[in-house]
This record gives sequence, C-alpha cells and structure tokens, in this order.
Amino acid sequence: MTTETEAAFAELLETVSATHARMVEQLADDPQTLLEAHKWVLSILQVAAEVNLWADKARPRFVEIVGPYKKWGGDNSDAFYCYAPIDPTRTYRVRLDPGDAVYMSLTVYGGPDDGRYSTRIVGSANSEGVERDEEGAIHIVISPDDPGEAGVLWIRLEADAVAAITRDYLNDPRHGRRAAWRIEADDPPETYRQDDADLARRLRAATTWIGEQASIVPIPLGTPNAIDPPYPVPTTTFGWAAGDAAYAMGAFELADDEALVIRGRSPECVFWNMCLWNRLLHTYNYDYERVTINGAEVQYEPDGSWIIVISARRPAHPNWVSTAGHGSGRIWFRWFLPTETPEQPQVEVLPVDTV
Repeated sequence: MTTETEAAFAELLETVSATHARMVEQLADDPQTLLEAHKWVLSILQVAAEVNLWADKARPRFVEIVGPYKKWGGDNSDAFYCYAPIDPTRTYRVRLDPGDAVYMSLTVYGGPDDGRYSTRIVGSANSEGVERDEEGAIHIVISPDDPGEAGVLWIRLEADAVAAITRDYLNDPRHGRRAAWRIEADDPPETYRQDDADLARRLRAATTWIGEQASIVPIPLGTPNAIDPPYPVPTTTFGWAAGDAAYAMGAFELADDEALVIRGRSPECVFWNMCLWNRLLHTYNYDYERVTINGAEVQYEPDGSWIIVISARRPAHPNWVSTAGHGSGRIWFRWFLPTETPEQPQVEVLPVDTV
C-alpha cells in the first residue's frame, strides 16, 4: 500500500534534485560558488528537516539553524541563531543565560504554517536594559495572555504565530561563551504518536520551504565595488529577518592585485559587523581567514571612523577582510539598535600594495 508519506517523500527528493540541477545550470560560470552550492543544498535540506519534520510545538527545543556548518540566509561568523516552533494557543517559558553575548533577542514570527517563509513579526524582546535574576538569566514568557509576572518579559502571541527565532551576537565568537536558550511549554501532553497524514504534511512543508529558499538564490551580484545607502531599522520585515537592525548591502569584483577600500562611520549601537557572502547568501569559510569583521575587531581612525580593506592578498592595513578565493561577491553591513541610520560608506578600488 502506498502511504501519503511515501508520495510526499518522493516529491521532496524531486525538489532537491531539481534545485541541484538549476544550480549547476545557473552557476556554470562561477565554479567556486557552484562547489559551495552543493553544500548549500544539503544545508537547507537539513534545516528543512529540523524546522518541519522534527519540530514539536508541545515540547519544543531550540535548534541551531545557522552556524559554521549551516550557511544560508545571510549567516555571519559572529552570531548564533536558534529556532523553536510555536502554537499560538500555548504558553511557553524561556530562560536565557547570556554568556558573553553582547546582543540577544527573541523574535516571534507569524504567517503561514505550511513551509512558506514567515510574513511578519508578531513580537520581540531583546537584552537591552532588561531585568535579570540572581544568576544573571533573563526570563521570557510567550503566551496569548499576559502572565502578569514581575521581572519577566512577555511576548503576546497572536493567532498566526508559528515560530520563535533567537539571536545572540558575540564580539569574540571563537573564544567567548555563547548564550544558552531553553524553552518549555506549559502542560505538554504525556504521549506522542506519529501518523501518516501528519508526517506527510511535514514533508510537504519541508518541500515548500526548500523550493522557496531555492527561488531566492543565486542572487545577482549588483553594481560591483559599491555600497548602497543604508536603510533604517525596518517597520516591516520578510522571512526571519531581524526587526531592530539597520542594514546596507553592496558588492565587490576585484582582480588579485586590487583592493576595495571602504571608509565609513558607525553610529552608537550594541553591535555592528560587515560580512562577505557568495550569491547563495552564505559566508565564506571563516575557520581559516577573516571573511567578516565586527566593531570590536576593527582598528578605528583617530576621529572614530573606520577603514575596511577587501582583497585577495593581505595588505598592510590591519582591517583586512579576505575574499577567500572569490573574484566577486556580496557585501553586507548590519548595525543592531543604532541610535540613527548609518551614513553611506564610501569606496574606492586601489592597488593592494598601496593600501
């Protein structure tokens, strides 16, 4: 007997195969990114399974969805992102142990619950100026009704709430202690039984999610060797983007003996960084070279401004970011909780030996 799950599983495999074939066709002129595309396909398949197949709204866990081995959707080397599914009728209690993170947030997203990306932010909380318990932990309640508990942050659930995403940023993610998030639902059921219809639904959601992610990439390079004007903290957002950051994007296209010199100034904020991405919206391998840089790593000019140098070869300047063997790529700035919209960075291309 053919089950509903078997049919949904076959559709998932067909989607993965079609995504791979499209990447081979569209990235034929970019061998380095094509190699990375094979890992990207498996990364989004892994995330699709974790947020659709295994997610349990009655007994949720925070699972890591972005990291050194899950590069997709605009990752960066300074941050950790975790996901938990949400039932809008339930009450959840979250405990956050900050570790060495300098910025932490929890955002609840709303929208369809069938694998499509979220369409809006239902509510959010961040770590700025909040009360902590005697152990330094932050407590958050996510529920449809106000718990009325002192010293606890509350995010009100609405009928379309589907997911919670955590973010924690470290100035030194390699050596610092990352934040620890824990979530529990009030009054979870005592048992769980898988059935054919439910698993088929989850597989179809995973298929939808993979198809939607694949439709976004590969993105065009954009105007090379330019940074667009930053746009302010958004009032609306798409997908799982943050709702309390300003962003600027750009692109580079450089020969091995060229450097892109970026000059700018950051407003007061809790954290900022710049990342290099390929056209699949994932960073290069930061285990070996500095392909991102943050505000704690930058050496500033006497007037508080900064200069960042992007090049294939190491220049004399201390704020070097490596292209890691890529002749072209995307540039992404982000500033969390800025006091004002950042000014537009200025750029010029120079011989790398002169920088």
